[in-house]
Amino acid sequence: MSAAIATPLWQVPAPSSDGSAVAGAPRRQWCLRRNCVLTPAQLGAAYLGLCVLSLLIAAGFAWQGAPMVLGFAGIELLAVGVALLVHGRHVGDGDTVTLDGHTLRVEQRTGAQAHCTEFPIDWLSVAHARDAGSLIELAGRGRRVHVGRFLRAPQRAQFAQELRLALQAARASTPSAHPV
Repeated sequence: MSAAIATPLWQVPAPSSDGSAVAGAPRRQWCLRRNCVLTPAQLGAAYLGLCVLSLLIAAGFAWQGAPMVLGFAGIELLAVGVALLVHGRHVGDGDTVTLDGHTLRVEQRTGAQAHCTEFPIDWLSVAHARDAGSLIELAGRGRRVHVGRFLRAPQRAQFAQELRLALQAARASTPSAHPV
């Protein structure tokens, strides 16, 4: 019997450093996004196929003397198109957490809005309540950010622990900017 340890779904290779990080400091990035099965092109192709099939069936009914079916098919396709546009607006929603030297950068995207918050790791705390609906709270220097809304509860706990360990390693590998 063998066992394999899978890497978490949110880990992605961090982009190469642009020189802003402290030399030798760890650089890690986590992407916490929605799980979308279809790409926008595949979704558009599926919608186009639905339109063609629905209009062919409606045209058949119209040819047989029921022209009202064609109007209802148009309303149906319009409603589905609007629903897909609303869905498409939120496909890219998610959080990207990047640890680079002494800085933890949190980028949050919801629809067309994007927010970016940076924390110095020396003043950062990671809090995660164990109840099912709780998000991971990152707090430091009077700012708070909640991440992990697209992770299930066990994944949130695993991510919070992984982030704490990465922050400890980053604090240990870089000289402190604030001597005690």
